[in-house]
Amino acid sequence: MVQKSTIAMLFGSSPFKALQTHMREAVECARDVQPLIQALADGDHAEVNRIKDRIFEREAEADAVKHELRLHLPKSLFMPVDRRDLLEILHLQDTIANRAQDIAGLLYERKMTIPPFMQEPLLALTARCIDTCDYSLGIIEELDELLALGFRGREVDKVNDMLKTLNDIEDETDELGIMLARALFEHEDEMKPVSVMMWYQLIEWIGDLADYAEKVGDRLRLLIAK
Repeated sequence: MVQKSTIAMLFGSSPFKALQTHMREAVECARDVQPLIQALADGDHAEVNRIKDRIFEREAEADAVKHELRLHLPKSLFMPVDRRDLLEILHLQDTIANRAQDIAGLLYERKMTIPPFMQEPLLALTARCIDTCDYSLGIIEELDELLALGFRGREVDKVNDMLKTLNDIEDETDELGIMLARALFEHEDEMKPVSVMMWYQLIEWIGDLADYAEKVGDRLRLLIAK
């Protein structure tokens, strides 16, 4: 758990520290979606509820970091990057945690059961979306080095290479999502209309985890290019 005193200490050195802390919390929320889907596949609704609670707690911790960062972020012109750029990255990171919470809330409230034809591709999609979030976190962790080298040189080349890989991974999640949506379409007549609608929503939201993680990287790319 992130303590407020710990959060406050981060701002003494660099706002990037708090941004990195927030991204770690956001990605922890996303990581919990994988065991959440697995518990649903196993028909273990008690475990779904337990993981849902954990995601909600971690999302609240991410919010605490977000609020502290906004409160303490300097408004002067002496930061190495524009304040608006950091706030935009923070917002995109926050969407990862929020979407994980949306997924957990939907699965808990609806008490959904995964159709057999969806289980394997749904787990595959979820796993790759989490990979995207993890990789995006790895890029945010490079902010210290970027700052130390003045956003120039080999570190910039390294991060740009990482950003390309991030885009490639996210492209894979798009393909997995399309394949899963097609499989659902083929079985629509066998399911209740409301269930079909909920599954399309869930597929979209899981894909959003990867999409938002990619957007974090894209926003960082713009920051580096300035």
